[in-house]
Amino acid sequence: MNKEIENEMEDELRSEYDFAQMEGGLRGKYVERYRHGTNLVLLDPDVAQAFPNDKTVNDALRLLIQVAQRQQPNTVVQQTD
Repeated sequence: MNKEIENEMEDELRSEYDFAQMEGGLRGKYVERYRHGTNLVLLDPDVAQAFPNDKTVNDALRLLIQVAQRQQPNTVVQQTD
């Protein structure tokens, strides 16, 4: 069964496509725009195991912000949603 899947994947690209003749491609063309439009954080594996999704991470961080604000009432911590 694996051979059938491998053969099917090999045949997906048409032979008439010649990528060597294509012009104008630029690696990383949109990388700066992407970086400005996202806010991704890479979690270490042990931390990621504790949080199944982004909502739980955000909830935990909001709770931590509240605790920090109670501990140091003179410190201003801004919360954005």
